[in-house]
Amino acid sequence: MTVSVVLFTSDLRLHDHPALRAAVEAADEVVPLFVRDPAVDRAGFASPNRLAFLADCLTDLDSGLRERGGRLIVRGGDTVAEVCGVARQAGADEVHMAVGHSAFAHAREARLRRALAADGRLLRTHDAVTTVVPPGDIVPQGSDHYAVFTPYFRRWSGEPLRTPLPAPRKVRVPHGLRSEGPPARASLAGVSEGLATGGETVGRRRLGAWLSRHADAYGTGHDDLGGDATSRLSPYLHFGAVSATEAVQRARSRGGQGAEAFVRQLCWRDFHHQVLAARPETATEDYRSRADHWRRGEEAEADLRAWREGRTGYPVVDAAMRQLAHEGWMHNRGRLLAASFLTKTLYIDWREGARHFLDLLVDGDIANNQLNWQWAAGTGTDTRPHRVLNPVLQGKRYDPDGAYVRRWVPELAELPGARIHEPWRLKGQDRAAYDYPEPVVDLADGLARFRHARGRD
Repeated sequence: MTVSVVLFTSDLRLHDHPALRAAVEAADEVVPLFVRDPAVDRAGFASPNRLAFLADCLTDLDSGLRERGGRLIVRGGDTVAEVCGVARQAGADEVHMAVGHSAFAHAREARLRRALAADGRLLRTHDAVTTVVPPGDIVPQGSDHYAVFTPYFRRWSGEPLRTPLPAPRKVRVPHGLRSEGPPARASLAGVSEGLATGGETVGRRRLGAWLSRHADAYGTGHDDLGGDATSRLSPYLHFGAVSATEAVQRARSRGGQGAEAFVRQLCWRDFHHQVLAARPETATEDYRSRADHWRRGEEAEADLRAWREGRTGYPVVDAAMRQLAHEGWMHNRGRLLAASFLTKTLYIDWREGARHFLDLLVDGDIANNQLNWQWAAGTGTDTRPHRVLNPVLQGKRYDPDGAYVRRWVPELAELPGARIHEPWRLKGQDRAAYDYPEPVVDLADGLARFRHARGRD
């Protein structure tokens, strides 16, 4: 009996999984393996929300494998040591895994390849598992990556994509392998109350339902904060419970303006992965330095704390931050507003915001979180790096009747229409009736401070 191991990482699904398909076709038996590596915890990415969603994904993956005659083997420890130990015990000749794109993933792959080779075994890596187009496949002349989205999108849109793979019908797993079993969400503390349920089953159901019922409205409604017309698929894409390639193919098959806008957003995800793959240091450093001297000290700390708590005095920003705390997720327009407000209106280092988002966002990853934060701060790939989003004007435009603010800032629910975006305009007893803070900064003062800091006054 020949045996292969397939190592699951950020690809927790059975459908459209090239590494799993290759492992099944290469051997009589397959070991589906996931390793809970303490190095991930030490790097600060093991937040309660992501651990809870991961638990759901692993439980669902194990259930799907059991329906096909197999099971998921879960181990805890150093990934390289555990994979080599399992391969040795099972007598596997080769290990299959998806290519990762962070510096951590590259280092892990290199270590694993060397360790397996020393044992006389092969590591076979598979691309286009976590992204649609692999980073580095399309590059502009004279550079190793695209720094501007639009030309990247044009090239990306013309790339031929593989046909999504069906889930295997049968997965035979060797007997006698120890497994810790999938963790349980219920055992975790600090999980956001409204966190979505993870797993491929839920993710595929959500993708199908959204494409059939809501995709047509996405083109004009994806920025509507109150309407909440987004797919909410980002956590499932982050964990690989849904294939980005399959999502693109299904959206293109449906067609229409909304589906096209959705595909464009999926391209943004690939865009950031190709930037990070080429410039791994951007996980912590500015892609384009603006020589910023970010605010420090007690006053800045107080402003940062108000921002985290959703108590800045700007309702649409506070609504976004409270949604994040409750759901472990935030509407994309809300993310832009919250990030612009912190980095430009408050002039606080984008890394402070990125860290808070990674603490709570279930879809938080290095490529999309860090590079979107840099885009908002003007230190990344934005071609208009000094633009400042006005939260009042943005609120009136994208939440015109105040539905989003009323949902998340209920203390202002009685304010009618667009007046909810400027509660400080109330006077006397009318203002005192609302238990809501005054703005932490005047918008004009914040704008002047930012322009001065960037040498644009």
